[in-house]
Amino acid sequence: MNTDLISYINKTLEINLPDSISFDELKQKLSARINHLINHDFEKLVSLLYRIDVNENKLRKLLEQKDGEDAARLITDLIIERQLQKIKSRKESKKNDEIPDDEKW
Repeated sequence: MNTDLISYINKTLEINLPDSISFDELKQKLSARINHLINHDFEKLVSLLYRIDVNENKLRKLLEQKDGEDAARLITDLIIERQLQKIKSRKESKKNDEIPDDEKW
């Protein structure tokens, strides 16, 4: 499991997940946390989604298309997808930083 992903989720969503968690367990525990926020602190969930930078339009569309499905699971998938995008982007950016100065623009 990607430790960057685990670390980010632990920090952002105030969960204490072990580094050696399976992807299915991660989704299950994250989904439970999201479900708790949906039911008990919706404002905090909205704030977290904004901070994580989950696309609001994408979320609304997904919830409409998958009406009747577990909203916490759908939100969990979007959070994981967004964080993996950020991790990939950071790695690519780091690679670009390794370009010799004379080859940079």
